[in-house]
Amino acid sequence: MNIATIGTSTITERFVDAIGKTNALTFAGAYSRTADKAEKLGAPRIFTDLKDLADDASIDVVYIASPNSLHFEQALFLMKHKKHIICEKPMFSTSVELAEAFKTADENNVFLFEAFRNLYTPNHDRLKGAIEKVGPVRHSFLQYMKYSSRYDNVLAGEEPNIFSPKFSGGALVDLGVYPISLAVSLFGKPEKISAHVTMLPTGVDGSGSVILDYGTHTCTTMFSKITDSYLPGEISGENGTIVIDHVAPISSIEFSSRLSGEKEQLAITEEENDMMYEAEAVALAIESNDRKMYQDYRNVSEIVLQITEEARKQNKIVFGAEAE
Repeated sequence: MNIATIGTSTITERFVDAIGKTNALTFAGAYSRTADKAEKLGAPRIFTDLKDLADDASIDVVYIASPNSLHFEQALFLMKHKKHIICEKPMFSTSVELAEAFKTADENNVFLFEAFRNLYTPNHDRLKGAIEKVGPVRHSFLQYMKYSSRYDNVLAGEEPNIFSPKFSGGALVDLGVYPISLAVSLFGKPEKISAHVTMLPTGVDGSGSVILDYGTHTCTTMFSKITDSYLPGEISGENGTIVIDHVAPISSIEFSSRLSGEKEQLAITEEENDMMYEAEAVALAIESNDRKMYQDYRNVSEIVLQITEEARKQNKIVFGAEAE
């Protein structure tokens, strides 16, 4: 299958590199309003008009990595032209957009995947399969905190896209979705949430936490784009504890048994560019019309957006898409 990209940031470059490491997809084109930027990706065909990309029958799939607020309009337009979509997280700004997008995907018999790269990897599957080792889960802690150089622009009085409510920015939807999506994948939908954030003068959050209440256990997720953290993740149960080095990528999964006192390393060595697993999984799902796999990932996207939307509501963070 042939794939084209939208966006010219580092994440797009990484995705193009991932495509080159797998035979699942062929990089066939790149869209950008500026041709020079798209040419740097090495695409055989350059699009500067989205309609030209939509009308190109040779393109089967489109990877969208434009500013967050543009995802919805671009995805809808392309799906109406029978293109399958892999959209970078956060896929959309609101649950209303998400529902309409999935409806459009169904109407046009195409798949719409959110690019939660951490959920497609072998070590994610190994972690999920190991949860039963800890017995009844009582607490979990997952975090993604990494200082963004764009925060320097905020400190200088500017409003870069990633920290702008107009472009659906903020640490919660940029990095917070990693630990939140992992929690949803492992434990499902929480009964309720409680969110606390550090607000920036731009009108979005710079850091914070979302506590997911599962009734019998609590999952604490933390996120930041204005600080760094080196804390591991942890899943604690009555029979033992699993410690992971990070939520994306997961390189170490260590199980410590409370019963025997023994420790066991469960992770395997993955490819350095873990986006290749995402590309392979999505391509296989499309080619085999794997509706169950598609529905599983779709459910995760729906729950994650419900959580982030409620977290923003609790902290009065309003995106441009909601204010219009």
